[in-house]
Amino acid sequence: MSHLTAEDILNDLHELPSLPAVVMELLSSLDEADADISVLAKKLSHDQALTAKTLRLANSSVYGLQVRVTTIQQAITFLGFQTTRNLITAAAVTGCFVEGRCPGFDHKAFWRHSIATAACAKVLARRLRVNQDFAFTAGLLHDIGRLVLVSRYPERYAAAMAWRHANGSDLLEAERRILGVDHVMAGVALAEHWQFSDTMRLAIAHHHDPEAPGAGFLATIVHVANSIVHALDVTNEQDDLVPTVSAVSWTALGLDEESYLQVFRETEQQFEEISVVLLT
Repeated sequence: MSHLTAEDILNDLHELPSLPAVVMELLSSLDEADADISVLAKKLSHDQALTAKTLRLANSSVYGLQVRVTTIQQAITFLGFQTTRNLITAAAVTGCFVEGRCPGFDHKAFWRHSIATAACAKVLARRLRVNQDFAFTAGLLHDIGRLVLVSRYPERYAAAMAWRHANGSDLLEAERRILGVDHVMAGVALAEHWQFSDTMRLAIAHHHDPEAPGAGFLATIVHVANSIVHALDVTNEQDDLVPTVSAVSWTALGLDEESYLQVFRETEQQFEEISVVLLT
């Protein structure tokens, strides 16, 4: 079986599910500060399931609202546009891909890891006084390329997971060995296809190599968050290897041991509550 190429992935992306148009618009406008809130609220009101999940997330204790919001307009008023955009994206993406196509791939465990990474990235961003909403979304989407490969090439991806298990390798090596491409390449292709912002594309592209020139600080945060979540083992996956964390990135965050312990505790607490909303 011949190896896949970047061109193969690009050609097959049209077979993947599409996000709601309003979510595509939100992801492409991530780097834009201004937006017409009333237009957004009206567009989203046509998707009742997405609205309901977004409001459940907004009313969770993670966001600490003193009042219960019942409309997207209220959520934007109390949480701000960026945070609400963040919640809408999370609610949409976690329900977008079909489960059960790839033997051995645990769809729910994938999203549990992604949600935990998002929660951890958000906690780290707050401590570092950088944009928490960008960090959450980047953490949630950092491995989205795995779903591209699982959805389009399920048999090959099952073989890659089997090879990884048999050889004790990391995931990227197994993907490249069996498929010829990896989930980072697939994630970047999807980010371009779905018109993600440049900020999000860079974070997805470099979450395994945050020291690359031009990677950006968001990739550093997601890289560290990803390693922390693997170490915390929140998904309870067997044989889950903790990826090597970049010493440069770890040091760049400038947090001491006590700060990291608090990050671990907050991550576990927020992860559980967010998971209940997004995965049920």
